[in-house]
Amino acid sequence: MSKKHASESRPNRESRPNRESTRPPGFGRRGRSRAAPPAQPVALAVAADAADFAGLERYGLFGGADYASYLRWTEGRLRVLHGQGLDVHLRVLEPADFEEFCEEHLLDPGDPVARVAYAADPELAGEPFRYTGQRLAELLPALREDHLARVRISIGCAALLAAIGWDDRPEARLTAVLQYVSEVCLALAAGAGDGCHGLTLRSVGLAEGEELAAATDLCVGSGQLSAGGRGMEAFCVTLAAAVAGYGTGELLLRRDGEAHGWALVDGWLCPMSALETEAVLAAVPPDERGDAVARPGFPLPLQEGEG
Repeated sequence: MSKKHASESRPNRESRPNRESTRPPGFGRRGRSRAAPPAQPVALAVAADAADFAGLERYGLFGGADYASYLRWTEGRLRVLHGQGLDVHLRVLEPADFEEFCEEHLLDPGDPVARVAYAADPELAGEPFRYTGQRLAELLPALREDHLARVRISIGCAALLAAIGWDDRPEARLTAVLQYVSEVCLALAAGAGDGCHGLTLRSVGLAEGEELAAATDLCVGSGQLSAGGRGMEAFCVTLAAAVAGYGTGELLLRRDGEAHGWALVDGWLCPMSALETEAVLAAVPPDERGDAVARPGFPLPLQEGEG
C-alpha cells in the first residue's frame, strides 16, 4: 500500500471519537474514579436565648426579625444543611464574647464575615458541638451547657499553663498535677457510690488572685466512673489549674441529700468537718443547695508529688 493510500485509510482528527466524552462522569484518563474532596464542615454561631439576641440586634445581624422568626429561620437552615450531608458545627453567639473577638481581630461586628469567623474560631476549646438533626428547642439548652463548659476549659487551660510556666520542670509538674487530679476523681467516685452526684469547685489563685469555678455531674455505675463529657473535662482542667496555682477554695460533693466538703489549701484537698461544710453551704444559692445536709469530707489522695 502506498503512503498516500495508507494516509487516506486513517481517520482524520475530526472523524476520531472523542474519548473524553465517552468516559463516565467522575472517571479520569485511566478509568479511575475521581472522588470528590470531602466537604468542609459548616460552622454556625447561634443566639441561644432572647437576651443574647437582643444584645446583638444593634449590629443588624438578624435583618430586623424577631427572636421567634430568627429561631424558625435558623432551624430551617440547619435542617437543609444537615439534609445535604454536611457536618454542621454550632457555637453560642454570645454578645460580650463576640464583641471581644471582633475587637481582637479588627473586625466589624456588623459584617457577616465577623460572624462566620467567630463561628469557626479554632481557639474555642474542645471538640465541636455537632448538629445531628434535632429540633432547635431541644438543642439550645445542651448547646448553652456545652458552650459554658468549653469556656471553662479555655480559662482553665490558660490558668494551668500560666501556673506551671513558673516551674523549673514544667512538663514534670504538669504530669504530676494531672495524675493527682485523676486520683482525686477516682477517689470521689469510689466514695460517692453508684448514681449521679453533683460536684462544685471554687478556687482563688495564690499568685494573681484569679477566681476559678466549675460544676459538673459525677456519674458512677457499678463502682466505675462514667465518662462525664465536656462538663467533667472542664471540672478536671479547672481543678488542675487550682492545684498547679496553689489555690485556695472549696470542693463540694452532693449525693443523696448530703453534702461533703473539702478545703483547697495550697493546691491540695483536705476534708472539712461537717461544721465547715455547713459554713460553705450557707453561701450556696438555695436553688443549688436544695435540702442537703452537711457532712464531713472523706479522705482523698495526698498532694501530688507526695507519699
